[in-house]
Amino acid sequence: MLFYEIAQGHPEDKTAFVFKGEKMDYGRFCGLVDAWAAFIQAKGIKKGDKVGLISKNSINFVLAYFSVIRAGGVVVPINFQLIAPEVAFIVKDTEMKLILCAKKLDLDAALKDEGCGFATEQVTFDEMPKEIGTVPDDVPMEENDNCTIIYTSGTTGKPKGAMLSHRNLIENTKGVINAFQNTKDDVDLCVLPMYHCFGWICSVCINVFVGATTVVQETYAFNETMSLIKEYGVTTFSGVPTMQQLFLKNASPEELKGIRYFIAGGAALPRILCESFEKKFGRKIQEGYGLSEASPVVSVNPGDQEHNKIGSIGLPLVDVTVEIQDKDGQKLPCGEVGELCVKGPNVMLGYWKRPEETRRTMRGGWLHTEDLAYMDGEGYIFLVDRLKDMIISSGENVYPREVEEVLMRHPIVAEAAVIGIPDKLRGQAICAYIVPKDGEDLTKKDLRKYLLSQMAPYKVPKEFIFADSLPRNNTGKILKTALRERSLVDLVNRRRPGM
Repeated sequence: MLFYEIAQGHPEDKTAFVFKGEKMDYGRFCGLVDAWAAFIQAKGIKKGDKVGLISKNSINFVLAYFSVIRAGGVVVPINFQLIAPEVAFIVKDTEMKLILCAKKLDLDAALKDEGCGFATEQVTFDEMPKEIGTVPDDVPMEENDNCTIIYTSGTTGKPKGAMLSHRNLIENTKGVINAFQNTKDDVDLCVLPMYHCFGWICSVCINVFVGATTVVQETYAFNETMSLIKEYGVTTFSGVPTMQQLFLKNASPEELKGIRYFIAGGAALPRILCESFEKKFGRKIQEGYGLSEASPVVSVNPGDQEHNKIGSIGLPLVDVTVEIQDKDGQKLPCGEVGELCVKGPNVMLGYWKRPEETRRTMRGGWLHTEDLAYMDGEGYIFLVDRLKDMIISSGENVYPREVEEVLMRHPIVAEAAVIGIPDKLRGQAICAYIVPKDGEDLTKKDLRKYLLSQMAPYKVPKEFIFADSLPRNNTGKILKTALRERSLVDLVNRRRPGM
């Protein structure tokens, strides 16, 4: 089975999507996928060519995603929050020939800086066909062909593309449906960004596969979310813990009584939030776990109250195997902490043009997540910590080294260290320790303005702590564990020169 085929076979008059009050049925959706795919082929896109996709949530985003794959191309969804130099890196890395977008981007200067020696055409959704009837040329494809590349930040600060196949996406979709028990009668609210694997699988693909209806919210806003839930009788909801926290604080049990499950992922779910949510709404949040390299869902808690374990990321999906391994790749017994490793049809083909990183991450036939976890006697998985320093803030992955490298380019910064700190709303907030150069004056306002010119807003630290020095070990490495402990005091008693 090929990915774009999951939308086929449903009643043509069944509503597939609702967006800003407009409805689109499955018949028109599939017809436009064909028309757009033919248009894309006419632009010269051949099998394996990379096509970028940049947009906030919309029906057009879904049409573009399906149509690129239908045309034989490889779709590369890009976070719309990225600034021009960050987008330009991905364009160059994939030798992208075409970008589909809601609004054209000014990339000329950034692409020149990247040294791109090829042309990349941008086409807006408004320029795409409005009528159905055109059929694209059939392109020979197999289920294990790469059909999408999801870029995820690397520990070096440069993003790397996880290559996912038709089979990866389809099998992960089927596994999630098995866990959530989705049906054609469901009405799902898509508030998660579609460019992210979590939102794409859990708020789009599962609904398309079973023939359900997806209500699309362009970007998350609580009041609008509540209005859409009421207006369309929403029955299923996937989000990050921040969203569940806002339900807890501002929604009544009556307003959410029609929703049969609440899925949480993208960041750790605080135990107190889960317990308070259950007390107020009579249902537990189903916490899950995933990563782009696994398409992304690996595990999720069951929906029934009895078998949903608070504090756990649940059980592996059907056909997905999880092992907790030691540093030598040996399986550890129940209760012992080690690296969470994954095997299954959802595991990526590898990283685009990164053979060494692919071998390191997928050694021994397992996807090594670099997350520390343990498993109990019933097979439930419990995350303990991260081998990497990655920060997850409101569901977005932020890598400290990338932010540090930008900070160190500031003319007044002598040293910088970035850590994640607990945050009730975001799960984690980004905190930067800064050592200014001797005699120089520096403020939080200065740094925020500088960083916003260099990177996406979600990567910019919420807190800045100015210090005379940073703790280091005997080899000169900054002790981030010590900084995390110290930040609890510093954030209360900090002094910020120049503020």
